[in-house]
Amino acid sequence: HTPRSLKKTIRRHPFDIRYDFDFEATIDGCAERREERRSTWINAPIREAYVELYRLGHCHSVEAWREDRLVGGLYGVSLGRVFFGESMFARETDASKTCLYHLVERLKARGFALLDTQFTTEHLKRFGAVDVPRGQYEKMLAEALKSEAIFSP
Repeated sequence: HTPRSLKKTIRRHPFDIRYDFDFEATIDGCAERREERRSTWINAPIREAYVELYRLGHCHSVEAWREDRLVGGLYGVSLGRVFFGESMFARETDASKTCLYHLVERLKARGFALLDTQFTTEHLKRFGAVDVPRGQYEKMLAEALKSEAIFSP
């Protein structure tokens, strides 16, 4: 599900959406301290681990660019037919939401079975995210890990 106001934004094409273009800048954007969040869980060792996973082809980013500036993005881990969303950020209104929309479209087009957002926030519920009971999730995960889907290129 895509909220109506976001559909309008997407139709205007305000951002250049890129995949895996500048992964390190994307994770750095996710790690930035903001007014509403004084600290971040993305410290130097965690950042390096995700960068290494990116180099190995297991981590990917979806990025919103405007005039050669990274204005929003998200990253996550791809395993089998599962994408585990890790973090997202926005420096402009709707930038991260637009990335989420494009992530979901790519996952559907490439045969992914599961997008694990880790937490079901009110924000994500607007996009159709649902809580899945643990037992059901474990079955879905096991099934989705039996085969491969390719995120890039």
